[in-house]
Amino acid sequence: MTPFRPQSLLPTHEVTNQPEPLTDYNLFDSDLAFAETVKRLGDADTVRRVRAYGAALGRDEILAAGDLANRETPELVAFDRFGRRLDEVRFHPSYHRLMSLGMEHGQHSIAWTAEAHGHLSHCALEYLMHQVEAGVCCPLSMTYAGLPALKANPALYETWAPKLLSRTYDPAFRPVADKAGATMGMAMTEKQGGSDVRANATRATHVKGETYELVGHKWFCSAPMSDAFLTLAYTDAGLTCFFVPRWTEARERNRLFIQRLKDKLGNKANASSEIEYHGAEAIRVGAEGRGIQTIIQMVHHTRVDTTVGAASLMRAALVQALHFTAQRSAFQKRLIDQPLMQAVLADLALETEAAMLLAFRIAQAFDAAEAGNAQEKAFSRIGVAIAKYWLNKRVVGVVHEAMEAHGGSGFVEDGPMARLYREAPLNGIWEGAGNVICLDVLRALDKDAEAKDALVEQLKAACGHDRRLDAQVDRVIALASNRAALEVNARRLVEETALVLQADLMMRHAPAALADAFLASRLDEANWGHAFGTLPPGLDLRAIVERAQPVL
Repeated sequence: MTPFRPQSLLPTHEVTNQPEPLTDYNLFDSDLAFAETVKRLGDADTVRRVRAYGAALGRDEILAAGDLANRETPELVAFDRFGRRLDEVRFHPSYHRLMSLGMEHGQHSIAWTAEAHGHLSHCALEYLMHQVEAGVCCPLSMTYAGLPALKANPALYETWAPKLLSRTYDPAFRPVADKAGATMGMAMTEKQGGSDVRANATRATHVKGETYELVGHKWFCSAPMSDAFLTLAYTDAGLTCFFVPRWTEARERNRLFIQRLKDKLGNKANASSEIEYHGAEAIRVGAEGRGIQTIIQMVHHTRVDTTVGAASLMRAALVQALHFTAQRSAFQKRLIDQPLMQAVLADLALETEAAMLLAFRIAQAFDAAEAGNAQEKAFSRIGVAIAKYWLNKRVVGVVHEAMEAHGGSGFVEDGPMARLYREAPLNGIWEGAGNVICLDVLRALDKDAEAKDALVEQLKAACGHDRRLDAQVDRVIALASNRAALEVNARRLVEETALVLQADLMMRHAPAALADAFLASRLDEANWGHAFGTLPPGLDLRAIVERAQPVL
């Protein structure tokens, strides 16, 4: 059925030369490079489930729900009308609809339930949802990531895993035994410490068995309506990981109090909060004093989602720019056919495809690690940090250029670009800002011999195919060898390493026109300017743009 369009004839003029909205399309089938990657790395079941999700998310009403969930933001209801403490967050129905769709398709659980390619499937579903509404990806991601950490307490895992793996979304606020499905969050950072979690002040007092009481605060607790959280607190033995349910074993509201919701730049649909534990009931996960080692499993898995999220936002922004410029004309020619605009769009397309390939190379490593491949497991530890850092440094510029391609209409809240732009910085901050991530890479190179060896093997595999790529590997080796300036050069080292990985992937899996353009620009600083749209001459820009065009 042809969608309803408002009349363009107004009392003073007729509306012409304006694009139709991009709606009712399959986000999987329309993305040629992404579809190729899923087919190459996965199997028929993977393709089937990702295609189905792409069709569901591309429906007009779901795209509208993503917009509405960000306009009708969450509300903290601290008390009921009689003054009793509630500490509940209320969401617009559009948020619940998207959460329900995500859990129905297993975005939070498929990594742990699929017979094969579970992490690939999870990341592919994440990649699609993030283009529609990034906020709901937070609770879905934390639920996915929390499960491996929870295994450090087998009894707790046995009780909670069936509800956390359930594909039924149950937003009701009640004990987990009474629910059809559950979600899990995380609360680690505190005001005085931030990323330095060893500076935490929250204390845990032993009650009995594995049960403790927590007193303290958490500066950031996203998705506070989750059914439980992993958190850190000090015992006499040191920093320890705890599981904090919203309801106690006695079926009472736990003493976890929401102080306020954060007024964030973006990610508006997702509630982020400050909380206090005032005698909150908590269950120890892992050994006392081993909290960081326990919760790092959750951090490791959420980092892959922050990597995929950056690649996804690039694609979402590029699609909007391509759609707009293909329908908008200036000076008797479509914008997309104007040489200068074509150079910008081609540059964005190169960045976007390389980002997607790197993100899914990391997903591939996660699957291989799950299957027992020790080298890939080691590579996943350092590779996810490298990819997270680099893609999240690139995404903000990509979204900005895509917004600029719209002209003034990209800068208003009626369209999608303003929301994408506000969202772009988030994943670079969540789960470790840039400096923290780069220091993690240095730490892995210094203390994790297996991760270092796995990365070296990746660098070796990239050599011998192109002189530009060989020279890039040499730059990485030179930076890594300068021990005296290693920390101050950490960002440069991670950046140059990421470019090796991306260039190698582009040579292996992208068409020759794209691979050559990527190497000619990204690996030769004299050939590329400081902004997008400054590619070297002689490239097949039209072929690059046409590959990126959404197939409708």
